[in-house]
Amino acid sequence: MIWHLIAAICAALAGAGIALILRSLTRQWLPKWIIPAFAGLGMLTYTIHYEYTWFDTKQAQLPAGSLVVASETGDMLWRPWTALFPMPLSYTVLDSANAQIEETSQGRMGRFVLYRFEKHHLMSTVKSGAHQLLCSEKVMFSLNEAGQAKFETLTKLDINAPLYRAICEPNGLQASPGN
Repeated sequence: MIWHLIAAICAALAGAGIALILRSLTRQWLPKWIIPAFAGLGMLTYTIHYEYTWFDTKQAQLPAGSLVVASETGDMLWRPWTALFPMPLSYTVLDSANAQIEETSQGRMGRFVLYRFEKHHLMSTVKSGAHQLLCSEKVMFSLNEAGQAKFETLTKLDINAPLYRAICEPNGLQASPGN
């Protein structure tokens, strides 16, 4: 968070510097209020840039074996430009390196952990949880700490959903040997 504050201050100084250069090039014809206005515009520009590149930056930092299976964009009343250009708010990642895929008599089944990253102010929070997906039924549900199904969390999946394709398609994740 401190780095974002430092970057915003640098952007303000850069904006003020541009305004000073413009004033000197116009032989002080431009009014003095242009300096703080450009400083504010510099901070606003940095903040907007950070908000729109947050998802790409965090996605590049994911470890190998991570697969983004869902992302959400949205708008916010206090950020009027998001009505035209929705900004990324959250995304969900499948930990495919630790996913357990089994071929059973009822079809393919997968147990895995999903991580959800949400954008709050300048920080992202992480929520994780164990899940099970039954490919033949096209349903997913959460698991409690004991590994038992919480059927109230039952979710139907579309066959084109990235999570369903990663777990259930033959060219997706490989089943564990010996299961």
